Amino acid sequence: MRLRIFLAFGNHGPTVRPSRVFFSTSRLNKRDRQSKQQLPSSPARTRFAPSPTGYLHLGSLRTALFNYLLAKATGGQFLLRLEDTDKKRTIADAEERLYNDLRWAGLQWDEGPDVGGRHGPYKQSERTALYQEHAEKLLQSGHAYRCFCSSEKLSELARRRTSLGLPSDYDRTCDGIPRAQSDERATAGDSFVIRLRVPSEPPEYLDLVYGLVGKPKHNKKAQNLGEALYEDPVLLKSDGLPTYHLANVVDDHHMDITHVVRAAEWMSSTPKHLTLYNAFGWKAPHFAHVGLLQDSGRQKFSKRRGDLDIRRFGDQGIFPETLLNYVALYGWSHSHKSDVLSLSDLTASFDLKFTKGNTIVEPHKMMYLQKKYAARYADEGGPQFEALVHRVSEAIQQEFGTPSWFPEAEYRNPLSGSELRTRVAKVLKHTAKNFTTRRDFFNDYSYFFYDVPLPDFKDDSVERYAVCRKIGAELSGSVEFALGTMRPEDWSESSLKEAISASAEEVVAKNNDFRKQISPDREIPVVKDAIQDADVPTLNTQEAYKATQLYLRWAIARGRSGPPMHTVMAILGRDVSLQRLYELRELLQAEAVMLNKEEETL
Repeated sequence: MRLRIFLAFGNHGPTVRPSRVFFSTSRLNKRDRQSKQQLPSSPARTRFAPSPTGYLHLGSLRTALFNYLLAKATGGQFLLRLEDTDKKRTIADAEERLYNDLRWAGLQWDEGPDVGGRHGPYKQSERTALYQEHAEKLLQSGHAYRCFCSSEKLSELARRRTSLGLPSDYDRTCDGIPRAQSDERATAGDSFVIRLRVPSEPPEYLDLVYGLVGKPKHNKKAQNLGEALYEDPVLLKSDGLPTYHLANVVDDHHMDITHVVRAAEWMSSTPKHLTLYNAFGWKAPHFAHVGLLQDSGRQKFSKRRGDLDIRRFGDQGIFPETLLNYVALYGWSHSHKSDVLSLSDLTASFDLKFTKGNTIVEPHKMMYLQKKYAARYADEGGPQFEALVHRVSEAIQQEFGTPSWFPEAEYRNPLSGSELRTRVAKVLKHTAKNFTTRRDFFNDYSYFFYDVPLPDFKDDSVERYAVCRKIGAELSGSVEFALGTMRPEDWSESSLKEAISASAEEVVAKNNDFRKQISPDREIPVVKDAIQDADVPTLNTQEAYKATQLYLRWAIARGRSGPPMHTVMAILGRDVSLQRLYELRELLQAEAVMLNKEEETL
């Protein structure tokens, strides 16, 4: 590598044009590619620098995570810094929400606004004097100039450039103002901004993801039209506050930041930032630009999209471990056999193998990880499982378990307090592998926590319950006898499983000799014509077992999916299970009586 220094002569005398870094080749060989993917040998100092103009979203969480992992994997420090100079767009509670959301996700910073540190303050609004001092240094060295153009003039310039199909870059009208005259106008109170004088060939740099970046661009159309285009970004606004370009460079230098991982949308600004580093004579940090996260419509995730707010995921019951694991898988590759990686796993295996290009996220992947973590918590039974039980119980009691959620007629005998928490824990132990959100959990398993109304299943869409109607008498009789004769102390999963099998065998025996075994004189009446109906199926043992399970699920689980029925009954207990069986028997008896009356009137 060799450095070239260019001298530029203008109204301000000779100035040093920021150096451009040349590499011997524009392509990286295999060793170079492997080198840039490896972690630095010394501790890295990284930062996450959000603006409180919006809330933390998936994209910004991933940026924070990658910077956190790089710092922790190298034994370095992770800093939090607030870029809070845009007062017009600042949201009142965004700062506090930011702290809470990052901590909820498990990303704790080593230095920051609320924890302090030797490089503070960590809010840009408290560092204004430092930025103004450095802007003045750039004026003195000739790397910047004052621009007195009015907003009206700049708007007109932008409109004209746009009409010509050109970028709306500045034309350097004020660059020709002699320094003495510029000083006089500033002293007299004329409004101005300070612009960076960007060289015609900005610095190239070695990006840790994309390799050599920053080849000079020449707008031939502008040259043919005789239009001079200069990017020359504003560094200091007319109110004395810095723009992102100046503030982030000054802060990164004074906070000893060694590595910056940020979204690829900032790649076009990096040459400007390197121009600033060169102008100040500072060593620039290493840059790694990662692709944007996009939805299925290829729209980038933004803090202005409320549906991507991190708090929203937490409120739904998504685990912080799930969310961190989820965003880590987009834009970074790993060598593990499983994608389920905790924060400690990510830290231990982290490297700089970022992938190029934007990434379309897959919502189902989040649910896959959510189920895996829920199952892990249930198996371990530790603090994370206890926290899950608490959060689910709280949601059921305070949000879902209210008449506003259920029609009032369906809101019967709700569990509460310790009884509810115990029931939730039991259900989660058996269903955690399917847990997605608290709402889905409640919708799927509400029959464990409330006396959910018994559905009649007369709709043609539930044909699978038709067999229960056709042989309802045999099913109700055998099931109620098998379960009703069990003692409370014997009411366990294993005993219930045996009782269900015995009940199914009895159904087969009765079904084989249907007309002899069933009569209108039976304790549970059945209409005689229905008994002789040719549609009554002949069942083998396997079919009878299935029919028995369906009958139990209809009666006790109210037709909902869930754990095996011997597990459902063990959790609900003997009294509730038998009561729900009686309710289905009464429903079928009432239907039979009604059918008989209808036929008698014909």
